[in-house]
Amino acid sequence: MDIEEKTSRRVVTTGCGQGTIFGGIMDDIDQIHLSETASITQSAVYQIVDHIRTRSSIYKQAGSVHACAVFKNCGETAELMHFVEDVGRHNAVDSIAGLMWLDDRNGDDLIFYTTGRLTSEMVIKGAQMGIPFLLSRSGVTAMGLEMANKVNLTLMGRCSGQHYLIYSGVNRLVSRENNAHTA
Repeated sequence: MDIEEKTSRRVVTTGCGQGTIFGGIMDDIDQIHLSETASITQSAVYQIVDHIRTRSSIYKQAGSVHACAVFKNCGETAELMHFVEDVGRHNAVDSIAGLMWLDDRNGDDLIFYTTGRLTSEMVIKGAQMGIPFLLSRSGVTAMGLEMANKVNLTLMGRCSGQHYLIYSGVNRLVSRENNAHTA
């Protein structure tokens, strides 16, 4: 497919105000198959949320930025691999994707965290990176949830302290407590 054909297709998105994507972002979504056996522990979720909450950041100093981070899933714990802040959440997630590409890293054993909403575009980008878990301190859009269900991606939103909502993929949570809430 040549560049003229690819850029002739314009999709309006729910980005900050309104965004635009050129090309067929949905064309290959049916080809994405995330790990069926991936799991996440409640203690790893708590550790990730606490790590982001206590991390020194541009947001705490100046505000008006989004953060994205990717963690290695180590079972009961999670190890930070990359942390990126940017004015746009899409820029931050694209930077993480680039760092993963430079590291020649697939996403099978990774957990992605963002401060922004989990929209369909964010879910698609996470799925394209092969990451089975997306966490956010913010919420989830209806199309984000639809896309997550389509590619078998676990979405967790409103992550703060020891509280979170599981929107999809609840079967992947290994819980030692009975306070997990599904949306």
